[in-house]
Amino acid sequence: MSRRLPPLNSLKVFEAAARHLSFTRAAEELFVTQAAVSHQIKALEEFLGLKLFRRRNRSLLLTEEGQSYFTDIKDIFSSIAEATDKVLERSEKGALTIAMPPSFAIQWLVPRLADFNQQEPDIDVRIKAVDMDEGSLTDDVDVAIYYGRGSWGGLRADKLYQEYLMPLCSPTLLLGQKPLETLADLSQHTLLHNTSRKGWKQFVKENHLTEVNVNQGPIFSHTTMVLQAAAHGQGIALGNNVLAQPELDAGRLIAPFDEILLTPNAFYVVCHDKQADMGRIATFRDWMIAKAKSEQEEILNG
Repeated sequence: MSRRLPPLNSLKVFEAAARHLSFTRAAEELFVTQAAVSHQIKALEEFLGLKLFRRRNRSLLLTEEGQSYFTDIKDIFSSIAEATDKVLERSEKGALTIAMPPSFAIQWLVPRLADFNQQEPDIDVRIKAVDMDEGSLTDDVDVAIYYGRGSWGGLRADKLYQEYLMPLCSPTLLLGQKPLETLADLSQHTLLHNTSRKGWKQFVKENHLTEVNVNQGPIFSHTTMVLQAAAHGQGIALGNNVLAQPELDAGRLIAPFDEILLTPNAFYVVCHDKQADMGRIATFRDWMIAKAKSEQEEILNG
């Protein structure tokens, strides 16, 4: 069923005239003539089938129906004005709100953000760290980083990195009394877990490590905690290829084995489908996609 709406331009004129109780002041505010205001009010009264104003002693008054109508619509106009001001403020300041898991923000985006700021100094990036795997994109977020399988209704999702996991430890662990020369030696070390024990369970299963007890070792809620624990020599982590790269580059962690566990998950840059090619959102998306692609090509060529 279609909604029955009055002529919206006439409604805007009525709101101004009712607020000022003056056709002249309404005309000045709207930058039109007084005759144009009178014409719009007449059109609205004809649409509604009732009188909205009456004149008395050279003054303008609202009829009872006009006063009731104005009371109902004035808050709507105020809400529209506030919403418009909010959008314009964001546009003028060039703000871009990006939501992502805290581990991705710390390990990937923050170290590279200076490059984006240098390329796009007029875009004010606001990073919102949230635990977000497969969820909905809220209205206050322009772009998000999702971790999952890439299927989210109504959203544009571009893959940045396919995930694989690999055993990682501190270099000092190799100098200890317990050997770490083959995968079977994992049975003599503490395993560090991210959120659950699923990763290690799958790794052990695929590599037929029957002697390795995956039901031991601490569980951490965030990947950065697991990586830090491993870097401090507290055990062996099954590290994500993207999030562990800074620790590998710095030499705080090493990969003692060549074996990896390829997972069905990946990191995606996500936004509303209708906004994917708009202004700042498109600029940031393009930068992230290009950055991820160039770094992966550099690793392959290196």
